[in-house]
Amino acid sequence: MPIIVNLDVVMAKRKMSLNELSDKVGLTLSNLSILKTGKAKAIRFSTLEAICNTLDCQPGDILEYVDQ
Repeated sequence: MPIIVNLDVVMAKRKMSLNELSDKVGLTLSNLSILKTGKAKAIRFSTLEAICNTLDCQPGDILEYVDQ
């Protein structure tokens, strides 16, 4: 898939666990895990906004396009 999810990298830089992010963003652990592993088919802008707000980052820090 040409879209790479770097959520785990950004979380590691912020020293934030998946449990902590889940609590702050208001998403279930399973939904965040699906996103983190790159298995998600879509993401709502409101979810992306909440994650970026919590991790103090830009959408481009989390999502990366790689031409194959």
